[in-house]
Amino acid sequence: MDLFDSHSTEHANLPRNMIENSMFEEEPDVVDLAKDSTAFPTFPALDPDEVAYEPRSSRLLVRGLGENDMDEDEEDCESSARLLGMSFMNRSSAHRSSSSPYTRQAPPRSCSRPSARTMVVCVLFLVIVASMTMVLYFLPGCTFTKAGCRKPNKTTPVEPIYPISTNGELFPWAQLRLPYSIHPISYDLTLNPNLDDMTFTGQTVINMTVLHNTKRIVLHGANLNITKATFKLGDGEVKDVTVLEYKPRQQLAVKFSEELKAGQYCVLTLDYSATLSHTYDGFYNSSYTDKDGNRRVLAATQFEPLYARKAFPCFDEPSFKATFLIKISRKQDYMTLSNMPKAKSTLLPNGLVQDEFERTSVKMSTYLVAFIVSNFTPISKNVSNTLVSVYSVPEKKEHTDYALDTASKLLEFYNSFFEIEYPLKKLDLVAIPDFLAGAMENWGLITFRETTLLVGKESSPLEKQVVASVIAHELAHQWFGNLVTMSWWNDLWLNEGFATYMQYMSLQTVLPQLDTGNLFLSVRFRAMDKDALNSSHSVSTEVNTPEQVEEMFDSVSYEKGASILLMLNTSLPGDQQFRKGIIEYLKEFSGANTDTDDLWNSLTKVEVSTHHQNVSEMMNSWTSQKGFPLVTVSRNGDEVNLTQEHFLLTSENATHASSLWNIPVTYVNDSCSLAPECRQVFNLKTKSGTLKVPKSVKWLKLNYRNTGFYIVHYGNEGWAALIDALSKNVSVLTHEDRASLIHNIFALSRFGRVSFQQVLNVLEYMPSETESAPVTEALLQLNRIYRLLDKRQESGLVARMRSYILMHFGSLMKSQTWGEEKSVSKQELRSSLLGMACSMKEENCTQQAKSLFKQYVDSNETFRIPGDLQHVVFSVAAQSDKDWTTLHSMYERVAYDAEKRKILQALASTEDTRRLVWVLKAGLEGDIIQTQDLPLIISTVCNGFAGYLFAWDFIQENWDRLIEKFPVGSFAIQTIIKSATSQFSTQAHLNQVQAFFSSLKERGSQMRSVQEALETIRLNQRWMDENLPTLRKRL
Repeated sequence: MDLFDSHSTEHANLPRNMIENSMFEEEPDVVDLAKDSTAFPTFPALDPDEVAYEPRSSRLLVRGLGENDMDEDEEDCESSARLLGMSFMNRSSAHRSSSSPYTRQAPPRSCSRPSARTMVVCVLFLVIVASMTMVLYFLPGCTFTKAGCRKPNKTTPVEPIYPISTNGELFPWAQLRLPYSIHPISYDLTLNPNLDDMTFTGQTVINMTVLHNTKRIVLHGANLNITKATFKLGDGEVKDVTVLEYKPRQQLAVKFSEELKAGQYCVLTLDYSATLSHTYDGFYNSSYTDKDGNRRVLAATQFEPLYARKAFPCFDEPSFKATFLIKISRKQDYMTLSNMPKAKSTLLPNGLVQDEFERTSVKMSTYLVAFIVSNFTPISKNVSNTLVSVYSVPEKKEHTDYALDTASKLLEFYNSFFEIEYPLKKLDLVAIPDFLAGAMENWGLITFRETTLLVGKESSPLEKQVVASVIAHELAHQWFGNLVTMSWWNDLWLNEGFATYMQYMSLQTVLPQLDTGNLFLSVRFRAMDKDALNSSHSVSTEVNTPEQVEEMFDSVSYEKGASILLMLNTSLPGDQQFRKGIIEYLKEFSGANTDTDDLWNSLTKVEVSTHHQNVSEMMNSWTSQKGFPLVTVSRNGDEVNLTQEHFLLTSENATHASSLWNIPVTYVNDSCSLAPECRQVFNLKTKSGTLKVPKSVKWLKLNYRNTGFYIVHYGNEGWAALIDALSKNVSVLTHEDRASLIHNIFALSRFGRVSFQQVLNVLEYMPSETESAPVTEALLQLNRIYRLLDKRQESGLVARMRSYILMHFGSLMKSQTWGEEKSVSKQELRSSLLGMACSMKEENCTQQAKSLFKQYVDSNETFRIPGDLQHVVFSVAAQSDKDWTTLHSMYERVAYDAEKRKILQALASTEDTRRLVWVLKAGLEGDIIQTQDLPLIISTVCNGFAGYLFAWDFIQENWDRLIEKFPVGSFAIQTIIKSATSQFSTQAHLNQVQAFFSSLKERGSQMRSVQEALETIRLNQRWMDENLPTLRKRL
């Protein structure tokens, strides 16, 4: 999927009424969850899916499912031993009594009255045991095992108590992840959507195999009203069954009195009804206005990560792959699409048409299933035995040519590069008018926002770059993610990191004129900015709640994942080892599920050099721990000492277990610094290492072209030598290396390792800079500081910062043209420069923008404003009352989506607070402005001084409505939180943010993005406190 644009314990999450009700049951029973029952010979073997033991003495628990009961004194003795963490009756063979601990001993023939002292000791012992029992039981998240209270399984959180289903019965499963006793083979789905009343009915027939003995089937279903359920075992009779539901985990279950045996086949048939979702997930309704002003309704799907269950009952986890046969009914003036080609259409007695699609020829995870009911129109062409089609609403068909041409070229490239042919007969790319994600890689039916698929005939190269990048990302998923899928969401990076890496790599070959290198460089910088926070996470990390699943869709999984793949590729010997390794990986695990180690093992297998390198050993340090290293350079003659440490901006309460990385350090020097053959490599595996260079070397630049995921500090002498070299000749380093120096020096300032004066020293060469990457990085970093000062109402410093920027970049700003420009890098450069100039109200810039907008309006919008300048021109126009009104009316009638998006950003950049409130409310309502654009609106409003506090108030007042529209933890919510809080830098704002999110509890208080927001505010506050004196002195 393309995003584009302290956790609570399991015990703490138990429903309160479940605990309270069980306290008043007259005869409470006990459930013993045992994975290995061989150590307890009096018990029958339990379901292998169940992994935890429960304290048998607890009277809060319910006894379950037909195990043999022990006598009371045996039970009490066993319970006490477990609760105390003791080895019950000394189980080791060396010390075990010949009598079984489970055999009742004959009572003594005579008894004596115990003494008072003995009775007191016994009473005290019983009090201690009872106290420890209560303490241990109420420890949150504690699960009792034969070894005592152990840490929970990293991927399978343990729920000690079976919950209660909606009908009051005991629900037979107590974990987030489904049991593996049953596995689906195939689904037959029949769906009957009614687009008049926004409901649908369905029937799901699931053919399954039993992997090991069990008395239950547990699957997913959310907001589905099950009207009938039947079950058939093998060739037996079809029987009605009762379906239990546990809504907090969106799980359904069927219990059986007799065990299903391993190796048996069975069929579960479920009839149900539901309402089409009004959010952007599941099977949801959407609409658009056609050229005649009529509202046209459609229905589409978005199932990743956890929403197939909202459309049909299913085993909604990535590892439960199966085949799918789908039937959908529709009105005769509509059409339907799904993953596979249409097999036949049948006219039904009620006048509707039922479309039946071929059964999928590949096994798929449920999140890749998709279907659409609409009136879209396609254009198509055959490519390598695959029918490639691009669908849109009829009015925008003329905007689909570029997407079809790009997708066709990329499909041919991937078929050749991976040496595996795309396995389906067709590949559809569909532009949906109302779609939250940038795009979604459904196998054979890729869905997009209109802005990420449709391109006008006069679109700028930058707009084409956006569309081509998203298409390249989604097509890469057809192999990475669809053909080979991560086993669980903790390894989402195997999908998203690879797709992100391949999108840039493929376009550099297929469409080099789009110059995606600078874009990839920029996203690597932004990934490092996030990963430097203590609130970040490792690439492969623990995922135990739905909110944590949602939060995995972030820059660590995407951009950091892609960055470490780039680093690996450039560090491997030979040009083809990386490619051979991923081909090996795809072929070995085709149709299967994998984890990170499987990838590293495949890459290690194809090692082609004589010096064998264990890829897993190298890369585990990059995927198993959060963050990245800072490499510090010190030189003494011909010896260069390199030292690594964790680049962690917030060291308080740091939770990293290791701070060493296996770093392929690349470097160049003044004698040879530009060509790839100049690059040398030093592997830094320990805390420090030493390399030799000739004494004649004047300077070193590490991390050649920024292909490594680390930051470098050169020390005072090293920085001085590099600054001197750049002042004499800008071209002594590649533009990537110059941008890398700028990013690193700002990061080191934020880290507190260098003063802001050192930052300004590095920027002294900027008037001589002409390349896009260094200029845009410098402006982005300076603009962050400018906005922080502005929000702190440091008006004097704001004016001085403005003067500094215009002085150092003014000549470049004035040299930019306002006409058509074909070069992508030149468009990036002038868009950044002119955007900054106009935002600072530089007179020449604002006059040019106003002039272009006037020509545009006077020509009845036939005059062409270059696409890369539209955002600048519209934003300047929006500061005028008259022109804002003009833009507002344009927004409602402009058809081209990229232009519409820029107009919306302009409307949200006004300094008129009443209009800002209107834009925010309109985005939330979704009538005039689509709610999919609300994160963009909030981000734009927060950039301005007039609107950032309004936006923060708006979020607090409307939080519940926001999380109705966007799931807790989703990328949209992450964006909203970051936009609203990232420019706060005072204790008062920190207290406000902390208080608000703490009050949300299960409605968002535990999100990682909240921790990131609080950490960022503290860092802003610290940086301001440390650097305001320098800014006042030096600017």
